[in-house]
Parts: sequence; C-alpha cells; structure tokens
Amino acid sequence: MELIKKPVNGMKDILPEEMEIRNYVIGLIRETYGSFGFSSIETPAVEHIENLLSKQGGDNEKLIFKILKRGEKLHLAEATEEAAVTDSGLRYDLTLPLSRYYSNNANELPSPFKALQIGSVWRADRPQKGRFRQFTQCDIDILGDASPMAEIELILATTGVISRLGFKGFTIRINDRRILKDMAAQAGFAEEDYDQVFITIDKLDKIGWDGVKEELKENFPEEKAEKYVSLFEEAKPSYDLPMIISTVDSLKEGEFRMQFDPTLVRGMSYYTGPIFEISMDEFGSSVGGGGRYDGMIGKFTGQQVPACGFSIGFERIIMLLMEKGFKVPDRKAKTAILLEKDLKGDRLTEAFREAQKLRAEGQEVSVSVMKKNKKFQKDQLASEGYTNIKEYFNG
Repeated sequence: MELIKKPVNGMKDILPEEMEIRNYVIGLIRETYGSFGFSSIETPAVEHIENLLSKQGGDNEKLIFKILKRGEKLHLAEATEEAAVTDSGLRYDLTLPLSRYYSNNANELPSPFKALQIGSVWRADRPQKGRFRQFTQCDIDILGDASPMAEIELILATTGVISRLGFKGFTIRINDRRILKDMAAQAGFAEEDYDQVFITIDKLDKIGWDGVKEELKENFPEEKAEKYVSLFEEAKPSYDLPMIISTVDSLKEGEFRMQFDPTLVRGMSYYTGPIFEISMDEFGSSVGGGGRYDGMIGKFTGQQVPACGFSIGFERIIMLLMEKGFKVPDRKAKTAILLEKDLKGDRLTEAFREAQKLRAEGQEVSVSVMKKNKKFQKDQLASEGYTNIKEYFNG
C-alpha cells in the first residue's frame, strides 16, 4: 500500500510562519478574555454520540465524524444500522461539550461562570476558502446570567480582540430568535415548522428574496410565505436588543458598528434569544458569531440554566491576517549560531555557552551546522526572522 504525503482532504499542515501568527493570536485572545474575567477550560475532543445527535446542532449533526465501537463491543457482521456500531464522535463545536461540562461540574464552578475554551472541532463539510474539516474554535461563554449584561460583555470582549488585531470597520449584526418566531407566528406558521422556515431564511444571501419565497411556497401555503417575507420590511429591534446595541455603542473601543438585522438566523437550532455575527467586507461572510442558548444545559440536568456565548472564526481571522502580510509585533530577537562542521573542544563549548547566555537574556537562539551553500542557509535564516547570525570555526 502506497503512503500518501498530503493531508486528508479538508485538513491542512501548518507551516512555521503561520504557526507563529496562530500562537500570537491565541495569546492575545487569552490575554484579552482573561482581562474580562473568563477562565480557561478544556473538554475532550470525543463526545457521546447521544449528545451529538440530540437535535441541537442543526445541520452540523449531518456532518459528524462518528467513531466505531471498539473491541468486543463492535459486532460489524451483526449490525443492521449505523447506530449499532457507533457510540461516540468528534465534537462539531465547543458549545455542546461546554454544556455537558457545566452540567457535570456545576457544583465546583462559580455562578455565573465565565468560560474560555480554545480547541479543534471537526465537521465532514465540503471544504472551501477559509473552511476546513478540522479547525480551531475560540469560544467565550457566560453561564448562569439571564440578563443582557452577558450579551454586552461578550460583544465588548470579542470586539476588543478583533480590534487589537488591527481590524476596523467591521459590523456586529444582531437579531433575536424571538423576533423570528413572533413573525413566523404572525404569518400563520405552526411552531413545529419554525426551524424549516428559519433554514430557508438563512439562505437569503445565496438565493435572494425571490428564492426564499419560492422555497417557502414549495413547503407551505403561498399566503403564509408572502406574509412572512413582507414582515421583514417593517421589523424593528425589540426585547433586549435596543439596550444591548446602545450600551455597546457607548462603550466600544474599536471602530465597528452595531446593526440590527432581522434576517440573521444562525444555523444552530439551540438559540433562544439574541444572536449575533461579525461581518467583514473584505471576507464577504461571517468571521464569528454566537447567541443565547438558555435551553441546552437543562437537557442534561433537568434544570434551566441561562447561557450565552460568542465564537471567533479563528481560521478565517488567521487567513485574513496572512493575506494582509501580518507580522507578529514585538517579536523576540532571534540569533542563529552556525558551527563549522566537526567543531569540537573549547570552541564547541563556547558556542553552546553563548547560546545559553542569549536565551537567558530572552532571545530565541538556533544552533546548527554550517552548510556548504552558506549564503543560501543565511538567506533562509533571515526569512525566518533571524536578524543576527554568528559563526564558530575551529582554531
């Protein structure tokens, strides 16, 4: 069997230049969110299949990487359906695992609990620009606070990170699931049809209003479809949205705007109140989003716990920074020490002692053997950020 050197489709190898930027951004995220009082947590990459298929993840439940049972629990020959051979899967987001985590550890956590979680998630999606099958998510969530203060703090913290990365002129689009439901009820849709209606509205950017109308008419009476679409023309912010928008506008530090968007749906069916997304003109789609999901933790515990979260589209942010030629600020000084081949004795010890001294002073130091093509080697080191190159020879 021939080995394959390329990564699996939809996943990627990360080279040192990008890794340096990723590490810097993660550090900035931890620092900024930490200043708002968020505590770092970690959950397993693998979740129970029952949790992943609990009808809370919208279309993402169709994209789960499922894991076969192991050992004596696996009976492939006798299996008549997929459920008989799978018992777990890779997480498709960080919100569902957080809800399980909180329900399992609530007695040891403060209330409200402000969580920061950074980790990989997996979706068997069709890869495209800025979209992968394995990608990093960066989430902040506030659990146990039913007030709009949670939404305000989440938006201020997230926009603080985006602004510190140098992005300006972006938009926080905000809506409330209750507004969508109110309009659906006014148009005559039954509550059990809401999710299907919202999925159609969520396609607006791709198919336009005419396409939305046609798709609604394929599944529902024409008068309901026409009525529902007409209501969007007169929709206004309600519930907590006016206060959230005005408060963030008065406190914001970066250059961005808050915009009520009645067509904003968000794909997850677990949202119960305010929802929001980050839009950037240079990307053409969302680079982050979130909202209130007050019902999810109760599915684990039987007791309702208010919850709200915001997730940065980490991979998309990194892609935009790479395209801009972003350089990590305040990089440590980097020195390369090149050793003549077969360097030995006191000179070898001296070279390593200097490397130790420079590292103690806070520099990054690479020690390597000189190559025959020394000019190419030095050019390569310079491209990696080594601004100082020292050479050691015998004698």
